[in-house]
Amino acid sequence: MASSPRLMDRPKSKNFHVLIRLFSFLAPYKPRVLLAFVALITTVGATLGLGQGLKQLIDAGFTAQNPQALDNALVFLLILAVVMAAGTFLRFFMVSWIGERVVADIRQAVFQRILSLHSAFFEVTRTGEILSRLTTDTTLLQSVIGSSASMALRNFLNLLGGVAMLFITNAKLTGIVLLVVPLVVAPIVIYGRKVRTLSKESQDRVADVGAFAEETINAIHTVQAFTHEREDERRFLGEVSGAFQAAVKRIQARSILSASVILLVFGAIAVVMWIGGRDVMNGAITGGELAAFLFYATMVAFNVGIISEVMGELQRAAGATERLVELLDSESEIKAPLNPLILPEKPVGHVRFDQVDFRYPSRPDELALKDISLDIAAGETVALVGPSGAGKTTMMQILLRFFDVERGSVSIDGVDIALADPEEVRKRMALVPQDPVIFSANAWENIRYGRPDATNDEVRKAADAAQATEFLEKLPDGFDSFLGEKGMRLSGGQRQRLSIARALLRDPSILLLDEATSALDAENERVVQAALERLMVGRTTLIIAHRLATVVNADRICVIDQGRIQAIGTHHQLMESSKLYNHLAKLQFSADVPQ
Repeated sequence: MASSPRLMDRPKSKNFHVLIRLFSFLAPYKPRVLLAFVALITTVGATLGLGQGLKQLIDAGFTAQNPQALDNALVFLLILAVVMAAGTFLRFFMVSWIGERVVADIRQAVFQRILSLHSAFFEVTRTGEILSRLTTDTTLLQSVIGSSASMALRNFLNLLGGVAMLFITNAKLTGIVLLVVPLVVAPIVIYGRKVRTLSKESQDRVADVGAFAEETINAIHTVQAFTHEREDERRFLGEVSGAFQAAVKRIQARSILSASVILLVFGAIAVVMWIGGRDVMNGAITGGELAAFLFYATMVAFNVGIISEVMGELQRAAGATERLVELLDSESEIKAPLNPLILPEKPVGHVRFDQVDFRYPSRPDELALKDISLDIAAGETVALVGPSGAGKTTMMQILLRFFDVERGSVSIDGVDIALADPEEVRKRMALVPQDPVIFSANAWENIRYGRPDATNDEVRKAADAAQATEFLEKLPDGFDSFLGEKGMRLSGGQRQRLSIARALLRDPSILLLDEATSALDAENERVVQAALERLMVGRTTLIIAHRLATVVNADRICVIDQGRIQAIGTHHQLMESSKLYNHLAKLQFSADVPQ
């Protein structure tokens, strides 16, 4: 069973240079970055000062039996504690704020780029993959920018400072530590990999539990209709048991790792203390120097372990950044030229296909449209009919400039759309699809989708014309009612009328109807067809229809097969002149439809 994407699943990369790309998102927040860095340096300096304070406390206070020196050492340590606390607060707040802000900016930039990409991009890229990059990868970056990167820098500076202070405090013991540290850290790092693997496996099993539960709950009607409850309960128990067993293995491994860390670290400290203790007894060093040395040695060992952990996070961040940069660097093949032609200020709705050839990027060896020429006068209604896969929807997609043609041209009001701004081209059209898209919002927002600046009165008039007001006002909160995900609170006919209201409000010069009534029952089809007829008045209309009864009154019907226009004419003309149309009509029409 497929599980949801997880942070631990993200591909790693050793190409850390790609992280430099993130600096462009940090640039607007330089003052905050600088403040965070100053706070970081301050806390590192204060942390290193603790060792010297400890040395002063022991040598000048305890050993020398000097109460004044003891008081001074205590004051010094307290000042360092206050500095560390203030610096840590400032660093944590600033770094976390920067992490959240930068990730919000990255998400906005990625989403903006996704919206601008051409349709061919989405033919070859899975939606789930795009969403994974937009959510999971950016969440990982937030963790890295807001935590791991700061942690890595802090521990690296602590490591450098700690090693320097070790040499300053006692060079002999430093040499011993440099020999012991790798012996202590290596087993921890190696076994730590096993713990991370088991942690990932445990997360996978937990995710599988969630995925199975989600799939089952979403299909609850099917589960109950086929009395599959007992079987799903058995399978869910298996998933839960698998997650439990994986968790037990993870807990056992982490317990062993924790015990090993304690044994190795404190064993190493004991050895260093023994050697240092003998040097204290021999008078080679003071007790304060030994205490300070142990403090710095522990700091170095701790920071080496933390850095090794953070490196894995940085590798995942580099992998996530590569995937996001790939999206950010994607260029749309459909964009406005440097100096786009301006469409006539007053829309007319004249559409012309001139010797158009086109093939989909995902099917480069097959022409989807072949030598298509069609002139549609302003205000004319033209229907496209033909078998599935003939090229009808492709013609609409070309007109909307979701794709550019391979040969020929498509023009609106005398302007080649390839030389115009795609956004301006699409503003002159409205689409009513077979399966209308209803957003998770109320009726006002759904109808206003094509014209965000429309007033409530204009929205209501559009709903009236689409015969949508009646059922919308019956909802609990009327037009303010939440329509559910994908409009689940509405019937198919109601969703279609809402889509028509959206098109009416847009007031386009060109109307595109893609099987707008094919999925409706007879009663809903009658209501929707009446609304469509009002919508079509005074507009150039291009209709895709499999049910020929809905287009018999079109000004012209264009018969398409295998990407070519086979015949054009009225219904009665085509019944006489087109074998394909005649065949389709005889299969569909009932006796009460004129032939």
